[in-house]
Amino acid sequence: MIIVMKPDHTADELRELVMKMEKLGLKTHISKGERRTIVGLIGDRDILQEIPYTSFAGVESAHPILRPYKLVSREFKEDNTRFQVGPNCEFGGKAIPIIAGPCAVEGREVLEEIADALHELGIPLLRGGAFKPRTSPYSFQGLGEMALKFMSDVRERTGMPVVTEIMDPRDLLLVYKYADVLQIGTRNMQNFRLLTEVGQLDKPVILKRGMSATIKEFLMSAEYIMSRGNGKVILCERGIRTFETETRNTLDLSAVPLLKQLTHLPVIVDPSHALGRVDLIPAMTLAAVAAGADGLMIEVHVRPHEALSDGAQSLTPEGMANLIERLRPVAKAVGRELLLVPGAHQVRAGEKVEAGA
Repeated sequence: MIIVMKPDHTADELRELVMKMEKLGLKTHISKGERRTIVGLIGDRDILQEIPYTSFAGVESAHPILRPYKLVSREFKEDNTRFQVGPNCEFGGKAIPIIAGPCAVEGREVLEEIADALHELGIPLLRGGAFKPRTSPYSFQGLGEMALKFMSDVRERTGMPVVTEIMDPRDLLLVYKYADVLQIGTRNMQNFRLLTEVGQLDKPVILKRGMSATIKEFLMSAEYIMSRGNGKVILCERGIRTFETETRNTLDLSAVPLLKQLTHLPVIVDPSHALGRVDLIPAMTLAAVAAGADGLMIEVHVRPHEALSDGAQSLTPEGMANLIERLRPVAKAVGRELLLVPGAHQVRAGEKVEAGA
C-alpha cells in the first residue's frame, strides 16, 4: 500500500502515522520526493485493506501497489533513486558513469597498467573479477583474496572505487572488506540467500539480469535486496539467451526504457557480456546510451590477446578512448553527459585516437 502525505503535513504527523502502522505489524518505507512524501506499507493484506488511512492527520490518499514488486516500483517512488559511489561518481543522475576494467584480475602489474590507462581517460570506476564463475571447471577461476588486495591497492593509487562480483554468501565479509560496489552475476540473480545477505549491507549492489530472466523476475530479485534495507541497487542488462548464435547473448535494449518506466532504480548496460565480440561493442554502447542507460560496464584490457578471460570481448584503452569520443554527442543528444573524473586526463574532442579492439 502507498500512502501519499499532504504537501503541508508535519513531521509529527508523519512520525505518528509510521508509529501506528508499525504497531500493527506493518513494515514502513518513507520516500521523500520533490513534490510528495510517500509512505510504503508492506505486510498482511487483510490488515492493509482494513485501515482507514485518510482518517490520519496529514494523509492525502492511499493506493494499493498492484505489481508484485513493491519497493522497486515507480509507484512507490516517483523520483529516480540517486546515490554516490566514492567522491566523484553518482548513479541515477544526469551524468552517465562508465565502469571499466578486465574480466578477471590476472596479476598486480597488468591490473595497474589497465587501471592507469583508464584513470588517464577519466573513467570513474574500475571493475575486475576476483572469483570467476566459468562454464568449464578447468578455466581460470580467479585469484580470490589476492585479486581483491590488488584492486584495493590500485584504488589507493588512483582513487578509483572498485567493483567486483560476489558469488557465495560465505565470501561476503571478505568481498565487503575490499570492494566499493558488489556485483551479483547473471547466474546468481535468483540466488535468494545471496540477495538477502547483500540486502543487509550498506554498499551499492549491481544486479545483473539472469540469462533467461523476464523483466518481472529481474525486478523481483531486486525486491529481495531492497526488502532487507539496501536501497542502493543498480540494475544491469547484460543480454539474454535466445536462439541466435552469432553473438554470445542477445542484448535486450528494449529492457532499458521499460525498466525506467517500471522502476526508480538506475539501469546500466553491459554490452561486453551481451555480445562476446569486440567489433559490435561500440555500436551497441552508443545504442544503450540512446535508449536511456544510466551507466555502462565495459571490459578493457591492455593486451586482449593475452587475457585469461574474455579477451575476445575486451576493448583496448585506445579503443575505449575512441568510444568515449563517439559517446559524447549521443549523450548530449538525449540530454545527458558522460561522467568523467575531474582532474584525470580526458580525451579532447577531435583528438586523433587509434581505435583498438
